Amino acid sequence: MTDKTRVVVVMPAYNAEKTLERTVRDIPPGCVDEVILVDDCSKDGTVALARRLGLTVICHERNKGYGGNQKTCYTEALKRGAEVVVMVHPDYQYDARLVPILSALITNGICDMVCGNRIRTRREALAGGMPRYKYLFNRLLTAFENLVTGQNLGEWHSGLRAYSRRCLETVPWERNSDDFVFDQQFLMQAAILGLRVGDVPVEARYFAEASSINFRRSCVYGLSALVCLAQFTLQSLGLARFAIFEPKAAS
Repeated sequence: MTDKTRVVVVMPAYNAEKTLERTVRDIPPGCVDEVILVDDCSKDGTVALARRLGLTVICHERNKGYGGNQKTCYTEALKRGAEVVVMVHPDYQYDARLVPILSALITNGICDMVCGNRIRTRREALAGGMPRYKYLFNRLLTAFENLVTGQNLGEWHSGLRAYSRRCLETVPWERNSDDFVFDQQFLMQAAILGLRVGDVPVEARYFAEASSINFRRSCVYGLSALVCLAQFTLQSLGLARFAIFEPKAAS
């Protein structure tokens, strides 16, 4: 690959030793220029394994949370000249074989941002281990978020994502939460700023080693997403302004 189409995979990691190697091995050879793993103070051997696998490893001195980890991921990828950034969770919950497909939708100018969609059918999602309550919340929130924002995504709650450099330089993701709602804020920012967002099907994978938030945190996450959606609506109607929906100043 040339620097013009430099593709970087970023992995926000926390206790991913058991699944990291499988995830890395699934990335098709030659489709990325660099894999950056940002470790959020794991208590297992994630960092040592990542270094043995030849990844670029960055370690946080304190736990910054899922959103905080992504901020480091994107900052470092942009520093290294990435034109396309693909986020792959190292817990094997998403199919890393899709990296070149996600990248191609960016490099061919079709999308500015691409998400994985685990809800191709209800039967497939549940067979993949998605808890029924999460499936229900996912469907209700996704339908509501599409309605309010004017998008038509199959799923708003996937952690498999790809971004163009222009997207990351336009969306003010640095102002977002350090918690799980970061992903929802990013999608709403992309929508209000007029970026082109698409999705591709990906199987649902829920198993013991894959990270997943519990029922209480899922409820907090859902309520946080609704708060963000209310802010989106107020900003869209010109009734209020929120920093997270204001584009970055031109450099």
